[in-house]
Amino acid sequence: MLLSGVLAAALATGFAADAETKPDPKLVVVISIDQFSANLYAQHRGEFTGGLKTLSQGVVYPNGYQSHAFTETCPGHSTLLTGKHPNKTGISANDWYDRESGKAVYCLADPTATLADGSRPVSPANMVATAYGDWLKDVSPTSRVYGVSGKDRGAITMSGHKADGQFWYMPGFGFTTWIPQGQTAEARMKPVAAFNAKLAADQKKKPFVWTYAAGTAKRCKALEADYVTGGRSWRAALPIPAATTEADKARDLYASPYTDEKTLELAQALREANGLGDGPQVDVLTISLSATDFIGHRYGARGPEMCDQMARLDDKLGVFLKSLDKVKGGVLVTLAADHGGSDFAERLHGEGYGTERVIGKTWIATLNTQLRTDLGLSWDPLRADGGIDQIYVVGPDGKAPSLADRMRVTTAALGLMNKDPVVAGAFDSNAILTAQPEPADTSPEEISLVERLRRSAYPGRVGDILVAFKPDRIPATAGGTYVAGHGSPWDYDRRIPILFWWKGATPHERVLPLDTVDIAPTIAALTGVKPPADVDGVCRPLVYGQAC
Repeated sequence: MLLSGVLAAALATGFAADAETKPDPKLVVVISIDQFSANLYAQHRGEFTGGLKTLSQGVVYPNGYQSHAFTETCPGHSTLLTGKHPNKTGISANDWYDRESGKAVYCLADPTATLADGSRPVSPANMVATAYGDWLKDVSPTSRVYGVSGKDRGAITMSGHKADGQFWYMPGFGFTTWIPQGQTAEARMKPVAAFNAKLAADQKKKPFVWTYAAGTAKRCKALEADYVTGGRSWRAALPIPAATTEADKARDLYASPYTDEKTLELAQALREANGLGDGPQVDVLTISLSATDFIGHRYGARGPEMCDQMARLDDKLGVFLKSLDKVKGGVLVTLAADHGGSDFAERLHGEGYGTERVIGKTWIATLNTQLRTDLGLSWDPLRADGGIDQIYVVGPDGKAPSLADRMRVTTAALGLMNKDPVVAGAFDSNAILTAQPEPADTSPEEISLVERLRRSAYPGRVGDILVAFKPDRIPATAGGTYVAGHGSPWDYDRRIPILFWWKGATPHERVLPLDTVDIAPTIAALTGVKPPADVDGVCRPLVYGQAC
């Protein structure tokens, strides 16, 4: 009786090879929720009734990891479908400093590209790794790959170099894209032209106003409170105060659930218009949902604004997943995040945590003043255009210094930084770039700080000095539209949920960590695609007892 009871329990929980249906997708959908930390997922998981509840009934890794140090949007997205850490994708940060030109460079900047809306030129050119969609097209040229997002860096990095369409939202314009040489803006924008026209008409007829969604008002309203951040007094509540200028109205719309709602609607429209998943080949649709990040930065992660965002996102994801019932072939949906995030320092401090801000401009200015005095310099030798966790040593002209100056400044700066009580460790990037990698099977939970930094460091782009501030020492200045950040090497910024769902999946959780670089090799194995030999990730079989 005891043995039969054990077998019955194993079958009921899915831990038997024949208890699950192996996914056989014709459509692979990969969703990233920007700044969707494992803590945020855990906090709201019991409230989900829509799409996030559905996806939580598949294979759930509550302890997924972005295992690199600089947990920003561009590098994080670059890991999701390349199978590589940022030190191999080429995307070491959202921005870096170019020592030759003496200028800051955006992660996807491409001066040869043209944007349909005339905004800053971007393309996949800076991402030196290929993505799953690229691997798929190499063996299945008829496969279609589309990427949509609220941000260019979400749409482009996930869908790769050979995508049939990459679209992201620009307030006041609609969804835009970059124009490859040899193509016209009209042709490139054709898939979204009608959608954009309807978007503009709907906004003109009935502008979106962010108030509490039905069913969330009581729960979310209970989180309303007054705060002071950066010397500014404000109330966390909905609706937010009405903007008075067109620019502010567009900004407020962008940093609201509206962005995710329209991104998901466009994803559905592109799926249906192109019959993704309806043919004999495998197709790919990547979706990066940006509003959680916008809202987290502007209002924090645990206020009434995020409470309402989670409810609305869950609902709209449910609508989107329901639309996939029309797909003729099998569907595999994967959900992850580009990074996590914490709440804003003042709210955490008020709850008794020792969270404090490190004011970046003040911190770097103090270092520069001390170095000028100590070394007898006539210029500020440190630049931190991409953030004070990556610092560049420059010469008098603001460009690459002599080797002697680099060594002299770096040695002195490291001495000052490593004595600073807010710094966990500061390192010469040359030492990080040449550090011996830790064993490939080391858990992302257990890797050292040096290894986390090594996985972020791409030669020629990463800073000369890499800084890890101590946990709960947040290098972010509070502003009127920015109160909370991310980007640290600590778990509140690295740890995210990773979910795999398909019809027929037996719900179960895997408590051991999964690295985001494992996602692409796992999907590749299910669809008969071979990843490049130098990927960092490994396939994890989604069905118990079955090898990849």
